[in-house]
Amino acid sequence: MARELHTARLVRRLPLSERAQCFHLEFVVDTLERFDFGAGQFISAVAQDATGKQHTRAYSIASAPQENRFDLCLNRVEGGFFSNLLCDLKIGETVQFHGPHGLFTLRNPMVDGIFIATGTGVAPMRGFVQHLFPESGEDRSGGRNFWLVYGTRYETDLYYQDYFEKIAAERPNFHYLATLSRPQDGWQGTRGYVQELVGKIAEQGTNDWKLNGASSGLDHRVYAYICGLNDMVSANRDRLMGHGWEKKQIVFERYD
Repeated sequence: MARELHTARLVRRLPLSERAQCFHLEFVVDTLERFDFGAGQFISAVAQDATGKQHTRAYSIASAPQENRFDLCLNRVEGGFFSNLLCDLKIGETVQFHGPHGLFTLRNPMVDGIFIATGTGVAPMRGFVQHLFPESGEDRSGGRNFWLVYGTRYETDLYYQDYFEKIAAERPNFHYLATLSRPQDGWQGTRGYVQELVGKIAEQGTNDWKLNGASSGLDHRVYAYICGLNDMVSANRDRLMGHGWEKKQIVFERYD
């Protein structure tokens, strides 16, 4: 059974990193009054190449639901059909897609959470933060604490840094922590891989969070949401489980 296709029109395009060739793209679905999805879900873009071969590529939505709009965050990949097609779109041009899809969404009931990402894996995390801490409207965090632990190689590749720092300054229960594995001179922040920082946070939190005892349920626990490449996801799962976390507390989305 064929999936229903929608057409998204590009209305804004911002470069996030010249070195990494990463772009922030904003789309409108003109045929819909609302494009409803859960923060953290993805769309599948569909297009044909010059030979008529159809390509489909999944992209996490980098925003929370807002009328008939959605954002994407992606890197240009050398030789990649879809990454180059999207990165080269001009304002007003369109792309077809189906969705939303995916189960990488915030779990209920609402509990404390750690968002763990590298590179463009920060896209669904931006959607989570926008949903929990909207710039206008009711706060949806329920007073719970949320940490975004974001790791990348270089400072130039900390996507949406100004936005996350702004929310952290305004909301006492949102905490933004960035770590670089290849920092240049002058970097004053944390150094090392993201799983190293996550391990420290998990160790410090063990006394406060109910991480053990299935009988207690998850009502007063903390969830980890991890998005990135397989090796990074596995490394962080291993760190957390080594500190007593259960598998069902760890929600993840792999890009490879």
